[in-house]
Amino acid sequence: MFVQSGLNKQQQLAVSITDGAVLVVAGAGTGKTKVITSRIANIVLSGRCSLNEILAVTFTNKAAREMTQRTIDLLAKNGYELANVHNLWIGTFHSNALKIIRPLFEEFDRRENFDVIKNSEQVKIIKQLMHCKGFNDTIFNPKDVLFTITSWKENCLEPKSAKNEIENIALKIADYYEEELKRLNVIDFSDILKNSIEIFKKNPEVLQYYQKKFKYIMVDEYQDTNASQYMWLRLLSLGHGNICCVGDDDQSIYAWRGADINNILNFNKDFRATKIIKLEQNYRSTGNILKAASGVIAHNKARIEKTFKTDQKDSLPIMLSRASDPEDEAQIIANIIVMKLKHGYKYSDFAVLVRTAIQTRAIEDELMSRKIPYVLSDGTRFYERTEVKDIVAYLKLLVNPNDEISFKRIVNVPRRGIGSATLSKLYELAIERDIPIADAAIISGNKKLVDFFNKMSEWRNLMRTVPFHKLVTTILDQSGYMEMINSMPENDEKLIIIDDLMMTLKQYSSVREFLDYVGLATDNPIDKRNSVSVSTIHAAKGLEYDVVFIPGMEEGILPHQKSLRERNGIEEERRLFYVALTRAKKEVFITMCDYRPMYGISTNRYTQKNVFDTRISRFVMELPHDCIRWF
Repeated sequence: MFVQSGLNKQQQLAVSITDGAVLVVAGAGTGKTKVITSRIANIVLSGRCSLNEILAVTFTNKAAREMTQRTIDLLAKNGYELANVHNLWIGTFHSNALKIIRPLFEEFDRRENFDVIKNSEQVKIIKQLMHCKGFNDTIFNPKDVLFTITSWKENCLEPKSAKNEIENIALKIADYYEEELKRLNVIDFSDILKNSIEIFKKNPEVLQYYQKKFKYIMVDEYQDTNASQYMWLRLLSLGHGNICCVGDDDQSIYAWRGADINNILNFNKDFRATKIIKLEQNYRSTGNILKAASGVIAHNKARIEKTFKTDQKDSLPIMLSRASDPEDEAQIIANIIVMKLKHGYKYSDFAVLVRTAIQTRAIEDELMSRKIPYVLSDGTRFYERTEVKDIVAYLKLLVNPNDEISFKRIVNVPRRGIGSATLSKLYELAIERDIPIADAAIISGNKKLVDFFNKMSEWRNLMRTVPFHKLVTTILDQSGYMEMINSMPENDEKLIIIDDLMMTLKQYSSVREFLDYVGLATDNPIDKRNSVSVSTIHAAKGLEYDVVFIPGMEEGILPHQKSLRERNGIEEERRLFYVALTRAKKEVFITMCDYRPMYGISTNRYTQKNVFDTRISRFVMELPHDCIRWF
């Protein structure tokens, strides 16, 4: 038997049991990737099958590439010569399923060389169909309709009735949507597994071919599988039953996109004679971090019991602090980072993990003001947001009427009917007369351009008499910008971004002061290899850092307000907190605010703000008292 050095007893057991159904419950930091690649190597080196007879699936291309490379390196180290590295079946669910269905295009009414359509193109088709069928796409968001159709496909559902208006629209246009995909000779992302499953069910000989081909099946992150992924795996494994799934029920945090935790919880019921192996030796975090994480997650009812241990001796307490507001919270985080840097830490050793992206503005502002480099791991920096850049462009043009870059950005935001031909003539006139763009607009006599610059002139005069933030409020109202935002579907996040900016503006006495700050703050070069990571908890899954900050530990943020209305929502939020804690190797700092502003959500108006007293998150109260300390 192949024996991989450096494996503990449970890891070696998971590697050595090759046949039948095996569930490896791999907690955070327990070395699951090493187990998966060592298990594949053991199967190949022991002569049970060749590498291209193993189906290994995971969720991301990055994880698939890492799994492939580590497997190839391990086999090469043990003298195995790989003839063709391009003929392997180590990849994502969808990349492997696409390889299966591509030569079988006639089975789902496509022509050869069909393509997989992009999400943006799907939305355009849905929007067009809604318009044709008389549905208002400003009231009902095409993205919501598409999400509904996609969810039905991924959950293997064929609903006959609708629960709400979005489902009603989806039901009425779903067939037309499928016909349009067929006409374009494309399939969408969710069709890949759906078509594969349907082919397997309609053509037993195809299913039998792949059941025989894939003598062993390996699955990573099994807790994140949805209904179609589960069905696809089950069909392929029915012949030999040699399926090994690795996952952690405590890290199942994607129910919102279809993941079903019951797939891992019911594994031993779904597959006969299941052998369950628990990896409980943690190689990442200190004892106190593990104790805190275990103490919290133990409150969940739907989970597999496990007991984590670590050999790390030095263990600092989990540090908790109450700030007065988000700005104070951000200062606490920045102060700790600066202090730790003096003790040998690098910027890249720190991560600030937030529940929602709208928490980042105060943190970004503080890091920028302290010249602390940071990267936003899963989103757009606050001052790079479309809404913020639009407003900044208005202000830049206000103080500098010759700023053509800002003019180009906002002359038609919102739409003013100033077409490209009009703008071309305007630029030609400005160049011909060698005059500023604003002067050229007045000379041109074009009413829409003249009105635009006259309005800018009015705001410029107003700038001398009203407070800065009130000036911006006037510009947003009189320009029609807020009317445009309010007319957009799913505009809550945009309104919150604008509200947050309005709060920031109150810190500055003039337009010039604010623009100088933005210019200097956003112009700093960033070394991404050595920067603080600011990320949502969802995006940080699978990563690790020496020091982790978890701000906003308040009821309504973590757990999120929406979770209170969802079945098993609190348990998923608790798993999210568990994931955040277990990203840390050495230290965790948890912060919360006494007061937190809530913007425009209920009033849908950027000018209104409610500041309310917060309540500490229930998850903080669940932390074992002997592993925490307040500061």
